[in-house]
Amino acid sequence: MSNNRSGSFLGGLLLGAAAGTIAGILMAPRTGRETRQILKKSADALPEMAEDLSTTVQLQADRLSESALRNWDNTLVRLRDAIAAGMEASQRQNQALEESDSLAQSQPQPPARDTLL
Repeated sequence: MSNNRSGSFLGGLLLGAAAGTIAGILMAPRTGRETRQILKKSADALPEMAEDLSTTVQLQADRLSESALRNWDNTLVRLRDAIAAGMEASQRQNQALEESDSLAQSQPQPPARDTLL
């Protein structure tokens, strides 16, 4: 269903573009020769415009890549710091548990009471 709708949309888009182009040429205030000269100049300028666009896109991609790399590096630094802090907290907690266990073992235990009377 979706494929049929997208095909219809694209067909309508192309048909509309063609009709608009034809109407624009027929209604143009210039003669056919002038229109063809303008179209030729535009077509001649296309490679240069495409090159400019390509250069601009490449520059933007490089900037985004550098920005992503910096963000990744910052994320790695924060992750390493978080892991180190977690390890330190775990070691402190482990030491505290060992100390409380050794303290509990060093205190005399009350005699066990027999619950059966």
